[in-house]
Parts: sequence; C-alpha cells; structure tokens
Amino acid sequence: MNSISVLHIDLFQSGKNASDFYFNTMKDHLVSSHKHIEKPHRHDFYVTVIFTKGKGVHEIDFQKYEVSEGSIFFLSPGQVHSWELSEDTDGYIFFCSQEYYDMHYVNRKLRSFPFFSSPAFPRKFQFESEELLKIINLFQQIEEEHHSQNIMKDDLILSLMTQIYINTTRQFSKDLDAISSLTSISYFKHYQDFENWVEQYFTTQKSIAYYASVMEISPKHLNRIIQTVVQKTATEVITDRVILEAKRMLMYLDESLVEIAFRLGYEEYSYFVRVFRKGSGMTPTQFIKKYKA
Repeated sequence: MNSISVLHIDLFQSGKNASDFYFNTMKDHLVSSHKHIEKPHRHDFYVTVIFTKGKGVHEIDFQKYEVSEGSIFFLSPGQVHSWELSEDTDGYIFFCSQEYYDMHYVNRKLRSFPFFSSPAFPRKFQFESEELLKIINLFQQIEEEHHSQNIMKDDLILSLMTQIYINTTRQFSKDLDAISSLTSISYFKHYQDFENWVEQYFTTQKSIAYYASVMEISPKHLNRIIQTVVQKTATEVITDRVILEAKRMLMYLDESLVEIAFRLGYEEYSYFVRVFRKGSGMTPTQFIKKYKA
C-alpha cells in the first residue's frame, strides 16, 4: 500500500527564491500546484487559506468541510487534506515553516493559536460581511508586501499574519461566547495544558484520573473545563486523539491492524475495533477500503 505523500515547502518555490514562506492567489496556486493537491497529502509546514470565490469540499484529517466565500482554513504539519473545488475558485493562500514564525517571536508561537494547537478545534472558520472584508484586506497587504523589495519585509508580513490569526481567534471565541471573562481565559489555558499532556501520553494513558492528577485538579473539574471549551468530555477528547492517530497510522504504516492497535495502547484488538467503530462509524478494515482503494 502506498503511503500518503508529504509535501515540503520548497516544492512550491522557484529554485532561486526558495524560502520558509510562500504566498499565492488560490487561482494561480491551483494552476501551478494542481498535480500535488488532487490526491490526499500532508505537509511539513503550516497552511492558511481563505476562499473569496467558488464552492467545493475541503477534507482535513478525514473530516469534510464545505467551501464557500469567506471560508478560512488552518492546517498544521502532518494533517492529511485534499479538496474538490469549482473552476471559478479564488482566494489567497500562504505557507510558512514553524521556524519562520517562531524565530521572530519570543513570547508568541504558532501553537499558541487554538486552530494550530488543538486537534479538537475546527479547521474552518466562516467570515461574513465587514469581518470578511477586514481579513481579505490583510491577505492583500501580505500579497503586496510579498512582491515588494521593501526593507523589513518579513517583519511586516509576520505582523499581518499575526493579525489574521488574532482576528480569527477572536471571531472563534465570539462564536463560542468564550474568553469574555477571567474564568473562560483560565479554562482555555487549562484546556491547552490538558491537550499538551494528551499529546504526550495518549498512547499509554487514557483515563481522566491520570490527566487530572498531573494537572493537580479533580477529574470532575477537568471535565467541566473540557465541556466548557469544546463541548466534549475529557474522555471524548482523548479518544478522538487516539482515533485520529489510528487513521493516520492506517494510512501511512504498512503494518498489521493488530500491530497498530498495540502501538496505540490496546492489547486486545477486538476492543480497539469497538473504540474505532464507535468514534468513526466504521471498522479499521472499512476505513482502509474507503481511503486506500
């Protein structure tokens, strides 16, 4: 079975101008890079894309999102995605490496934004009317600066990128009616801590009690935090992370289902199948047939 390809940022660059940043209109990007994106693939860089025209479907980590005017998407390294878009599609897209952003900011990292740090947060946000115009204007300023020879060019581009990330985070928080109080801010910080712990130990630790213990809070309070931030239980967040990793492993690794189950901390394959089917609506075998046909 062929594994899903990993695309590197220099694949989209012209040889002499290779860098850790890439910008293009969606119309031109689809023409120049269509051969890379017609099949599911993943990147080793961060992606931000906004659609100003067209319709279609964007599939990210095996979840399908509708594409329309004002749809903005964020992808982290390693995520699997593909899309089917109408011929009149347009918008803007930029890539950057983690080093490109993080080396310029001491106290701000890409993973500090919820859409880059958390698999539980949606990959898509929908902008409307005035907010959409503001965001598009920021992309247009990046485009202008990207094609310029101005001094401190990267500094301004990074500033404009950050404004896009902050404005989207604010819009997302409005939709959730969150981050409007000190309690919400505290909950969001706890949630990020929880996800950091889960990211490290989800293959070996799947109980709420473990994570509550290392965070020095009660399991009941941990569940309250998780439900407030993402409307899920802590167990659901842990299980979702396990299933996402299982899907990636089923796609990438040429190993038996039993070996993959064991890698994810399940000694009984039958139990792993029950967990996977409950979380994804299909068995591991059915998933392989669907995505590796």
